[in-house]
Amino acid sequence: MKTVTVFGSALPMEGSKAYVEARHLGRLLAEAGYAVCNGGYGGLMEASARGAREAGGHTIGITCVIWPRPANPFIVDEVRTQNFPERLMTLIERGDAYLTLPGGTGTLAELALAWEMMNKGSLSKTVGGPKPLLVMAPYWQPVVDCLQQEGQLKNGDPNWIAPAMDIVTLIQTPEQAVEELRKSL
Repeated sequence: MKTVTVFGSALPMEGSKAYVEARHLGRLLAEAGYAVCNGGYGGLMEASARGAREAGGHTIGITCVIWPRPANPFIVDEVRTQNFPERLMTLIERGDAYLTLPGGTGTLAELALAWEMMNKGSLSKTVGGPKPLLVMAPYWQPVVDCLQQEGQLKNGDPNWIAPAMDIVTLIQTPEQAVEELRKSL
């Protein structure tokens, strides 16, 4: 069974638009036959795991001893890590693909590490090669737009696009995410 690691905020509460969408995404991933891996706590992590479990799917939560609270009740397999860097690497190692939902600096760190490891080829050495990296637009669109400016740094050529930009796929909906994963995995 392929595993999709979902990065996302711990803040959205049940009933919020972001929570409802992440729950729907978790359901669609499970229905498509994917296990859902995430940080194991609340917010969008809980929502994606909840949706997956409601559809009979498998869930994995990568938690950390620095945050003593337990994994959310929708996590089947909890993996406890000792520190934040280990948690980040475990989230990446467990995924056959990555899906980035709205979030803050923690989500940005997860996205950035997976993206950079693929950009520099170190993911190949660590976990077996490039993998799909899906990013929810419009939320992350400004980050992608900002990084696309790097092309302008190369001899002032506005038409040059950094190779890193080919790694990320912007998606609009949970349905589009699952469609992209079916094509890629």
